[in-house]
Amino acid sequence: MKILVAMSGGVDSSVLAHMLHEQEHELVGVMMKLWTDPLAPVVQRAIPTKCCSVEHIQRARSVCDTLGIPFYVLNMEEEFKTKVVDPFLDAHKKGETPNPCIACNRTIKFGTLLEKAKELGCEKLATGHYARIATEIESNGTQRHLLLEGADAEKDQSYYLYELTQEKLSSILLPLGGMRKEEIFEMAKKYNVPMTAQYRESQDLCFFPEKDPNAFLRRYIQDIQPGDIRTEDDKKVGTHKGLPFYTIGQRKGLGIGGLIIPLHVSRKDSQTNTVYVAENGKDMKKSLTADNIHWISWSPRESQEVELLARVSSLGSKRKGTLKYSGNTGIFTFVTPVRGIASGQAIVLYKGQEILGGGRIASAIH
Repeated sequence: MKILVAMSGGVDSSVLAHMLHEQEHELVGVMMKLWTDPLAPVVQRAIPTKCCSVEHIQRARSVCDTLGIPFYVLNMEEEFKTKVVDPFLDAHKKGETPNPCIACNRTIKFGTLLEKAKELGCEKLATGHYARIATEIESNGTQRHLLLEGADAEKDQSYYLYELTQEKLSSILLPLGGMRKEEIFEMAKKYNVPMTAQYRESQDLCFFPEKDPNAFLRRYIQDIQPGDIRTEDDKKVGTHKGLPFYTIGQRKGLGIGGLIIPLHVSRKDSQTNTVYVAENGKDMKKSLTADNIHWISWSPRESQEVELLARVSSLGSKRKGTLKYSGNTGIFTFVTPVRGIASGQAIVLYKGQEILGGGRIASAIH
């Protein structure tokens, strides 16, 4: 089988390439050159744990040379800026909490890169995502593809993939999804994958060098203004540095001193430039509205209420609740209140370990 292998220069994709080569597939290695912040401090731009660095390209090329397979660097800077970075900035300007990794998977990794695989005559695109794909045969003989959580719960990336379609799943391979990270490192030793003693995996968002986005947002959003931090009964308790720097559920870094009871961000009002906070527990919400709902292999009937599991952030736990679905919108009500329901984030819907789909959180209700 001819397979396009998405290379990042990291351990996961390097082991992936070796595994597929060992299985005697015909491979083509491709690394995407994505947009990175040209206004970031020069010293920080050289951080090797971020994507697209010279070190990453060299490691990916070295693996492909070892295996004797072609290696290409695909320049996708402009497309990544337009489809991932700009919407990220626009959402922050509106007071939302976007998730650019979801947009990247939809438009870049399993959008343009999948198209490139087909152009090169590849039957499949293989990536190092920690998620699994299963296939069921329907009674009429047609195939139905299911997206499942990765076997390693700490590394599972299925939350970011809820917008995949049946067509795309039929063209994707996720060979690492059934493995644990320690197994990957053992295989890296077996394959002599180049890895320094100081090796650290890429982490945080890839297009700016800092650990959090605040400095990046300051560089690209010019009209950020400080404003009041108020309790839900409208008592001023502090001053915020700008709405984009705060997210729903946040407790640390609020700069509110002298209070015995910890407070969490409960909501943001872009009209009055106000951050509202509430006592622990009182900031939680039980229901939310979602739009742009996408289903992978199944969908409920119109206006049907269905019991599902849901996650409202990539690091959050799955919680029980009920979805009332209508068109591509819905209202999800949790059995118990949840912290951190932020507009712009995704609610991802599960049945056991299967990812059924998800949508964009429009608002918390109550």
